[in-house]
Amino acid sequence: MDRMSESEFIEETLESQQVFDGRLLKVYADKVRLPNGTESTREIIRHPGAVVVIAVLDNGKLLFERQFRYPLRRVMLELPAGKIDAGEHILDTAKRELREETGYRAKLWRHLGTVHPAIGYADERIEIFWAQGLSFIGESPDHDEILEIVELSIADAMLAVRDGEITDGKTISALVWAEKTLSGEWPLPL
Repeated sequence: MDRMSESEFIEETLESQQVFDGRLLKVYADKVRLPNGTESTREIIRHPGAVVVIAVLDNGKLLFERQFRYPLRRVMLELPAGKIDAGEHILDTAKRELREETGYRAKLWRHLGTVHPAIGYADERIEIFWAQGLSFIGESPDHDEILEIVELSIADAMLAVRDGEITDGKTISALVWAEKTLSGEWPLPL
């Protein structure tokens, strides 16, 4: 069976209207022409992007944080993460977020990959970073963040995913990288 070329999937934007302009998110309603010539509407959330950090302690455990997530009205267990500020390099974001949220800095940093958590309605990308050689220098969370730092082995973290204690998509995606990297199956990039 022949595969379709990418150009056979492309939708042409005919009109774009911003319908919400928030501090973090921008929402657009776009009118598009589909490859078959028909028209449709796409609602899109524009997001500045974020990072997630797999921070590996000397004891082999990973750093997690517990915090209340307002949209879900519950406390979530997740890897350190945060929004990329305008003009900020993604590595600088990862270093800043690890320091602010956990109080740690790292000697070794590696960019592992990118995930797109909501491809049906948002352009958000989350850059996955590996941080190792950690030293505690003191946290300084944002004024509106209340966090508890938790250490978990990769085995315990994967059990937490299985048991529904970790349901955050970025954390689950990054834990796949962590598990493969810690097992040696996926070597760290140079």
